[in-house]
Amino acid sequence: MNAVNASGWRPSMGEAGQAGVPATSSGDYGLMLEEPLSFELGADGKCGVDIEDADRAPMGGLSKFLRKQMPDLPGLTEPETVRHYTRLSRQNYAIDLGPFPLGSCTMKHNPRLNEKMARLPGFADVHPLQPVSTVPGALEVINELAFWLIDLTGMHGVAMSPKAGAHGELCGLLCIRAALDARGEERHIILVPESAHGTNPATAAFAGFTVRSIPATPEGRVDLEALKASLGPDVAGVMITNPNTCGLFEPDMKAISDAVHEAGGYVYCDGANFNAIVGKVRPGDLGIDAMHINLHKTFSTPHGGGGPGSGPVVLSEALAPFGPLPFTARTADGVVHLVEEENASEFDHTQSFGRMVAFHGQMGMFTRALTYILSHGADGLRQVAEDAVLNANYVLRMCEDVLPAPFAKSGPCMHEALFSEAGLAEGFSTLDIAKGLIDEGFHPMTVYFPLVVKGAMLVEPTETESKAGLDRFIASLRSLAERAKAGDESLHSAPHFAPRRRLDETQAARKPVLVWQG
Repeated sequence: MNAVNASGWRPSMGEAGQAGVPATSSGDYGLMLEEPLSFELGADGKCGVDIEDADRAPMGGLSKFLRKQMPDLPGLTEPETVRHYTRLSRQNYAIDLGPFPLGSCTMKHNPRLNEKMARLPGFADVHPLQPVSTVPGALEVINELAFWLIDLTGMHGVAMSPKAGAHGELCGLLCIRAALDARGEERHIILVPESAHGTNPATAAFAGFTVRSIPATPEGRVDLEALKASLGPDVAGVMITNPNTCGLFEPDMKAISDAVHEAGGYVYCDGANFNAIVGKVRPGDLGIDAMHINLHKTFSTPHGGGGPGSGPVVLSEALAPFGPLPFTARTADGVVHLVEEENASEFDHTQSFGRMVAFHGQMGMFTRALTYILSHGADGLRQVAEDAVLNANYVLRMCEDVLPAPFAKSGPCMHEALFSEAGLAEGFSTLDIAKGLIDEGFHPMTVYFPLVVKGAMLVEPTETESKAGLDRFIASLRSLAERAKAGDESLHSAPHFAPRRRLDETQAARKPVLVWQG
């Protein structure tokens, strides 16, 4: 049995702490370091910098906000602080260490060229409050990216300001509401298929619509006849994810759009999975009226990769007049302008529903995305989709004999492979497989989503993983499935080789300890 101390630490690998081998006195095992909290490391009187005593003279109306006692912060020297965070970083899993097979998240390699461009002076240090006349280069980047997005999607216009996917969804629905108001129609229902992203119904409700669910077919796609039967004069539109969260393309997408348009509604497409079809399919050709694009997914910079995301929304000709301000526009003299409330009439954009954010958008994400697009080119972007789909189908077909794949008979998947916990030994679940992957050195896939599959395991390998890398992941996934089917009890307590053992995640979410109690 592995040695364990009071904190729940387990050795990382090898024989450290195994029977007959004494546990280390430090709590460290080789390069797997046991790191206390910064509060446990700190001591009174230590500080990384020398600060002169503050002048506590009266500060007018602010004096009542002066601290009555010192803040309860850990006292650490500069070397201790650096070592603390460096040691913690060694316990992180990162895209630069291995694959992130999170379904629907597109966690892929972020080319360092993108980072180099985003750090160029004039982009990295641009400030939203500086005069527009001082940022012509930034406006050019935004406008260039906007035209690429319009061209790649076959749409008429684009709103660049939304910050991420759900923000983009809200933007699209507000455009739809504004268009309906302009028509003088009171439509309040949004249809949302079971296979849509979970944020779709939440966003529709937030925007003031009533959500009506549309069932899926046994093949995991939208039930076209059920959708048609739900259409009526009170339906504002449909929010559909394509490819959907089962990792499948909706072959009836054009028929869905035609039916919704005929009934007087609009079609919103969740573009979070655009990575699977970029350069191959133009959503505008399928009758889409609005679609957000997660720049931080399709065009690199993985989630959490350095700040806010970005979710531009491409709009059809019917919705473009209602898009939010501000946006960029190039005049006949070749100059790119920022169109805001005060000059909207000059650019024939007086029907905008208003602003979504104080300023234009996330400059860092714009620069990274445009760099990614220009470095790939049209043919490279097409290959992104082709390789992403190829990799996902490779995972699907290499594992479907040990893990049930509910929609494998529906044909090829798109960018992600979906498996189920059905077939595992009694008492074993998706969670055991996920925790076992941590022991194997991999980040777990998305688990228990989509909800239409019991014990779902959603794997998105993306286009940046090599066949050799996929083979390693597949071998581990197959091994864990075989162990779970054989009733290997050790899986119930996995992970064994992580810095911390399995946590009660439900209690951690419901009763988090957010304040240090010394």
